[in-house]
Amino acid sequence: MATVMIQGTSSDAGKSTLVAGLGRLLARQGLSVAPFKPQNMALNSAVTENGGEIGRSQALQAQACQLPPHTDMNPVLLKPNSDTGAQVVINGHALSDMDAVRYHDYKPKALAAVLAAHQRLAQRHRLILVEGAGSPAEINLRAGDIANMGFAEAADCPVVLVADIDKGGVFAQLVGTLALLSESEQARVAGFVINCFRGDLALLQPGLDWLEHKTGKPVLGVVPYLHGLYLDAEDALTPSARRASARLRIAVPVFSRISNHTDFDALRLNPAVELLWVGPGDALPACDWVILPGSKNVRRDLTLLREQGWDRDLQRHLRYGGKVMGICGGYQMLGRCISDPDGIEGEPGSTEGLGLLDIETRLRPGKDLYRVLGELNLPGQPPAGVRGYEIHCGKTWGDGLESEPLYLFRRGGDGALSPDGQVLGTYVHGIFDHPEAQQALLHWAGLDDSPAIDIDEVREQALERLADTLAQSLDPAWLAQLAALAREDMVEAAL
Repeated sequence: MATVMIQGTSSDAGKSTLVAGLGRLLARQGLSVAPFKPQNMALNSAVTENGGEIGRSQALQAQACQLPPHTDMNPVLLKPNSDTGAQVVINGHALSDMDAVRYHDYKPKALAAVLAAHQRLAQRHRLILVEGAGSPAEINLRAGDIANMGFAEAADCPVVLVADIDKGGVFAQLVGTLALLSESEQARVAGFVINCFRGDLALLQPGLDWLEHKTGKPVLGVVPYLHGLYLDAEDALTPSARRASARLRIAVPVFSRISNHTDFDALRLNPAVELLWVGPGDALPACDWVILPGSKNVRRDLTLLREQGWDRDLQRHLRYGGKVMGICGGYQMLGRCISDPDGIEGEPGSTEGLGLLDIETRLRPGKDLYRVLGELNLPGQPPAGVRGYEIHCGKTWGDGLESEPLYLFRRGGDGALSPDGQVLGTYVHGIFDHPEAQQALLHWAGLDDSPAIDIDEVREQALERLADTLAQSLDPAWLAQLAALAREDMVEAAL
């Protein structure tokens, strides 16, 4: 077993991308490689085959490594539910809500879970590609760190530091980060990767030579800026898709704790669709379809919705014949009431819903985590294949849940449709990822003849393109070393 860790000079430096690309580059050679992130903080998550929850980026990296996602790939997931607190998910299952001080005290136990998961993963795969979080140079977070150098020191693994040159100041990022590390941590850094480069590499070469001379560390590669590359976002909201030629306009309100906004990627990439994020301070625009997304704090975000006047905008939208859909937390908001007697997401209490579906929801301890596969049955349309996953802690009931549910799965039905056919709700995340379901829902919303986007195919094309790019832009000797570590016969010979 071998472990190599990719750390960054900042968030969004390219850590997730580099791990995914290296994973695909090695996996398509038939080599044994797996992704790992000790601690992730994100509201975009996925359900694994072993019934747990991990960060969305680790699910993508698992796909890159041609593996099913597993909870051992991301043993600690923090899901913020306020500015100072988060739900702590350990080994795929929610432990409790903690504020920053309480979580700091919990970190020794979290590190034990991290190291145990890493060891289990290492028993199944020869090379573990580890992704750090944020930057290792966050001075205030260094005590008890488990996400960056704290893990690297505990696992005794080399570190590659990646920085984004497109943001500017790349040499200051790398030299400054290195300077803020301890001597043992500096010695652990095996080299640098510069990401998102545009222009003539010859003009950058003097800076690369200076960097290597200044630090004594090699530059392992310069990765070009890849225009139009699609990979699932770890947490940052992707830009709106504005298209003057679009034939269907969709508006998605951005809640303060919006979750799993990757649900909308397939729609955002569809050339017939204009998808607009609507933030605080903006009214819902004239559109064909409003989709309420998931939320990590449903009652608080429902209050935000009303404070923004979006409830009145929704009523006007429906009077003009528009369609409304809710996913997960958005689905719960569409009902008559959301009650939280146990204070699962905040202060105990109850909040009146929008009353657009004849349902109500009670939040309860524990979380429903399912991967689902079945069929969508919209009135007047043939059954369409649907797959996705559920992550929620609410139980929903009411007369609005039809005796013939919209979605039929092995474990039962899901979904509600208003009597007038204008309002639809579901717990299924990733519902638009299946081309059949996507096309059926676009048809329901008023787009009769649009081809669907196969988001899985888009991901595969992006991963292959990324792997090809890394093969051309990273040091061949270093790539050969990684391949040797991931090759079973080479590891056994070394042992």
